[in-house]
Amino acid sequence: MTRAVGLDRLSAFLAEAGADYAAARNTDRGPDARPTTSALSPYLRRRLVTEAEVVAAAEAAFGDGGAEKFVSEVFWRTYFKGHLETHPAAWTDFLALAAADRGRLAAEPGLRRTFDAAIAGRTGIDGFDDWAQQLVETGWLHNHARMWFASIWIFTLRLPWALGADFFLRHLLDGDPASNTLSWRWVAGLHTRGKHYVARAENIRRYTEGRFDPRNLDEYPDALDEPMPPREVALLAADAAPSGDVALLLHLDDLHPESLPLGAARVVRVGGLIAHAEGASEAVRAADATAMRDALDRAAARF
Repeated sequence: MTRAVGLDRLSAFLAEAGADYAAARNTDRGPDARPTTSALSPYLRRRLVTEAEVVAAAEAAFGDGGAEKFVSEVFWRTYFKGHLETHPAAWTDFLALAAADRGRLAAEPGLRRTFDAAIAGRTGIDGFDDWAQQLVETGWLHNHARMWFASIWIFTLRLPWALGADFFLRHLLDGDPASNTLSWRWVAGLHTRGKHYVARAENIRRYTEGRFDPRNLDEYPDALDEPMPPREVALLAADAAPSGDVALLLHLDDLHPESLPLGAARVVRVGGLIAHAEGASEAVRAADATAMRDALDRAAARF
């Protein structure tokens, strides 16, 4: 996973599928078919490729009108990042809830059985089992499949949403604290209180082109609730641009050192820090290591 590969993927998407994005983006044709989305999120998540670059390339290829839907989807990622910055308790509350729910697994055999069946893809629910196995095997799911999966997890299987978000975070190659946590909260009805996403069999049939036809889904659930939603906090003032000799420490949220506002500073040392979610898959760890090496090489060449 490198910046060069991400830029090649962007170019290929714009050349092959970008013009059809708005019409086809909700359709999941399966892991062996050409994706109907850009599949750029692993590169955006690590900032190997920047949101600004992706938006500029799409607008150059299709114009403002033609690129509008794609750009709006890129901005969802930007929005989630900004929302978590101003509502940091959404993240810390999730971590605490996931830890508590893992404790419940040891104490509640029925919950443990349902959870184990869900993550192994052995629930008997058409589609859901396939997505669970695809996630573990490939580190990737179409966005629509992620929504269906989360909804079935929460409302049909009645599993704790935080355990589902944790499962995703450990396996998704684009696993991002903001997008992942807030997307699960949105499906559950916690992000926008009372507005939840319900997976319906007809919708799954239509947008998988008949590949899946799940039965016995709970299609009329109530949204989840919580005692106190995360409160908004003011952003801290930005640091002033550095000056003089500095050391640059790269991390997985920003592997594009070329765009850092370093002012008049002179970079004399470059290092990298990799921190994984607990239980992160080997595929995620390998992707992170490759991405970090690429960023360190680019930083060394630039500075």
